[in-house]
Amino acid sequence: MIKAERLARKVQAEARVPALSVALHRADRPLWQVQIGAAEPDSQFRIGSVTKTFTSVLVMQCRDEGLLDLDDPIGRHLDVPAQGDLTIRRLLSHTSGIQREPHGDVWDTLIAPDAAQMLAELDRVERVLPPGRRYHYSNLGLSLLGHLVGRLRGGTWAEVLADRVLRPLGLTGTTVAPTERAVTGYLVDAYSDHARPEPPLDAGGIGPASQLWSTASDMARWAAFLADPAALDPDAAVLRPATLDEMRWPLTTTDEALWMAGFGLGLILVPQGDRVTHVGHDGAMPGFIAGVYGRRGGEGTAAAMGAAALGSSGTAAKIFELPHQLLATAAEDDPADIAPWTPGEPVPEEYRSVLGRWWSEGFEYVFFWRDGALRGRGADDPAGKPPAVFAPEPGQPDVLRTASGREAGELLRLTRNGAGVVERMHWSTYRFTRVQETFEGFSPSA
Repeated sequence: MIKAERLARKVQAEARVPALSVALHRADRPLWQVQIGAAEPDSQFRIGSVTKTFTSVLVMQCRDEGLLDLDDPIGRHLDVPAQGDLTIRRLLSHTSGIQREPHGDVWDTLIAPDAAQMLAELDRVERVLPPGRRYHYSNLGLSLLGHLVGRLRGGTWAEVLADRVLRPLGLTGTTVAPTERAVTGYLVDAYSDHARPEPPLDAGGIGPASQLWSTASDMARWAAFLADPAALDPDAAVLRPATLDEMRWPLTTTDEALWMAGFGLGLILVPQGDRVTHVGHDGAMPGFIAGVYGRRGGEGTAAAMGAAALGSSGTAAKIFELPHQLLATAAEDDPADIAPWTPGEPVPEEYRSVLGRWWSEGFEYVFFWRDGALRGRGADDPAGKPPAVFAPEPGQPDVLRTASGREAGELLRLTRNGAGVVERMHWSTYRFTRVQETFEGFSPSA
């Protein structure tokens, strides 16, 4: 990891960061970390809006347990004087249209309202955009969701977070209040090398959006969880992998002209090309900048791969790029080992006649059996594109549901001849045949 350490040292020197701590987590290697300047391995930094990812996971836990629906208005679960019609889904994806901050000038006074005041003043808050119109980032919106979780669980947001996420995942260095290991945050002068400490700020009612402190090793582990939860939480004690799949689906882009990043349910999604995505969040508070991302997809990507860069300068924007650089470097210079192929179980008799090449709409497809499931893909699909995966409907072996990939959720229906051989299929109602046919059923060569 010589190149990775050099990248970190370059950012610390060029961005003039008093303390910088970075870490890389992956399932197949020991934890890698480096500290530069006034940082130790267990130093705590403020992670700012990375806090939102924790709050979002808490919301999805409630959804999975039937305590709420994402399309519920927040007022159904939280007593508010206004804005109660905004849906949980829109608040999670920053498409609610609610203003960015609570009522007042928090960033001028550095006095944040407590939860009760913040909620009581919602009737003084604007809808700056119509709900669903476009992406508009809101600390207020995510804070409301944190207090919603506390209300549903019968405690505070902080108590629920510790009980349902931090302890189960072993994130012992992550706390709501700074500990004795917390470093000081600074504003580094633009025209000299003087660094002035920034004042401390308790986020109060907006704590679910910005309050947490953590270590680089904890945050690299958290990033790995967001990218590959099954590797770190095999029993799904915190969240089901399918739920994190849902959170990672992009619901909006952050810029209408430059599709460089998207937003899912509380998570930022940054495409890297070649079907690689980095998932996580950035954070900024007075004197601190944080970048926390996990890597998904692509050749060389290891299981549970996450990186974190935490710095004690409020203006060192180069820190935001460092996790992405570390992940790319690790995948390229120290790729995951290639697992050997081993023979699998035989294909069930009822699906053997499905395997091979089929045609639909003039295009060729290939259906095959792998890892205990029927799969299908376009014959000309890029190698890295995931195939569709099918699962039989209960009690209907000739009717399968598309579990993932192309046409997810749609049915695949098998039609057999008198000998029991599948001679025709319908996927999403489109006909599939063994030879190329027009929509009227004629061969183009006839």
